[in-house]
Amino acid sequence: MTAVHAHTAERAPGRSGSVAPSAQEHTAAQPYDYLRRRLVEPDWRRLPGWREVTEAQWRDAQWQRAHCVKTIAQLRAVMGGLLSDAFYADLAADQEHSATMSMLLPPQMLNTMAPAAAAAEYTDAFYADPVRRYMLPVRSDRDPHHPSHPHSSRDSLHEAEMWVVEGLTHRYPTKVLAELLSTCPQYCGHCTRMDLVGNSTPSVPKMKLGLKPVDRQDRMIDYLRRTPSVRDVVVSGGDVANVPWHQLEAFVMRLLALDNIRDIRLASKALAGLPQHWLQPAVVEGLERVARTASRRGVNLAIHTHVNHAQSVTPLVAEAARTALQVGVRDVRNQGVLMRGVNATSADLLDLCFALQDEAGILPYYFYMCDMIPNAEHWRVAVWEAQQLQHAIMGYLPGYATPRIVCDVPYVGKRWVHQVSEYDRERGISYWTKNYRTGIEADDPDALLRRYPYYDPISTLPESGQRWWASQRD
Repeated sequence: MTAVHAHTAERAPGRSGSVAPSAQEHTAAQPYDYLRRRLVEPDWRRLPGWREVTEAQWRDAQWQRAHCVKTIAQLRAVMGGLLSDAFYADLAADQEHSATMSMLLPPQMLNTMAPAAAAAEYTDAFYADPVRRYMLPVRSDRDPHHPSHPHSSRDSLHEAEMWVVEGLTHRYPTKVLAELLSTCPQYCGHCTRMDLVGNSTPSVPKMKLGLKPVDRQDRMIDYLRRTPSVRDVVVSGGDVANVPWHQLEAFVMRLLALDNIRDIRLASKALAGLPQHWLQPAVVEGLERVARTASRRGVNLAIHTHVNHAQSVTPLVAEAARTALQVGVRDVRNQGVLMRGVNATSADLLDLCFALQDEAGILPYYFYMCDMIPNAEHWRVAVWEAQQLQHAIMGYLPGYATPRIVCDVPYVGKRWVHQVSEYDRERGISYWTKNYRTGIEADDPDALLRRYPYYDPISTLPESGQRWWASQRD
């Protein structure tokens, strides 16, 4: 195990084996300076509650699951006296009045928060930490004036409206989303499926899946067998890491038996939040069986994970990703979420992309703008801000590893942020068009002609725009 310390920086040697000349000798100063940074696993033993935890325990998936932090009392036990009472009061207020997701933090995820903070300054560092900001939100994080946009909704992408059977969303012409379950190993504060995933909170009673898992899966397979226009299945939830491996493997093998299915993507934030799961021998061996079957049948098998900040990319995460690639998974890709206070600067995005690409073999794929769920306005950025960020990160990464920043427009789907059709910057209303019908628009003659609105956070608007929105409430 490596103790916490600053990232070790290296420059590539020149052809003669000597250290290459500094970049300043060849080029002018750049807005972003690339420097390779080796990954570091923060030392969990710096936290009072884990001082006696061995490396073998830390690498054990069952130990990680058994020691997830679910309550403020459990957080206090881990942190000892590092955090102030004021922080816990702030957290309790958020849990009672604002949180759309219940607290669930694997030790691996909690350990990446404030990894190098001094004990005397720990509360301030913890408040400011980017991973904490979205995994453990507190009341003072929320926008005090516009915590929710007037057009926010619990199922902001209307996925449940597009269920063709329970849990199977047919939103795009050739792609479906299969939600096998409604739980995850960790709960993200900004979760777009906050209407379904996780336990109910005081402010959000959750929708429940009604069918038994085996019946739900049978109906999904039957629909896909009867719908040859579908070629691509995202297997998600929740998180597939919470599906017992033998059940997940059986479902994927059934997908592989369908001639029309050519792409299968397993969605798991646990690759970053609980990499120990993906390193279990039974999971690795099973993944290899699935990958070999997919290869024989010419099907592309990938894992999609969800990392939002470079701090979350540790040696264990890299080991889990590279192990999946070694046993035959075609790609491991990252779909992050763009969030203010977490990663909404070009430097943060590029640091994350280089950590993923260079050190973990994870392809930077998408950054979604944070969806319009309740109590998320403090995270969301405006379309114009996302456009500026897309411009700022171009040219640094290889083209194939340059992520697209996309807006997931309700009733439309993913759109690159520069595909906006019309944009009223004063009122923060952008308009988007689409080139296909969703599953609920088969008989809608205007579906491809309509303009679909999306809304910037009110706090990002000029005063005139904010006054206009205030007038709409009067």
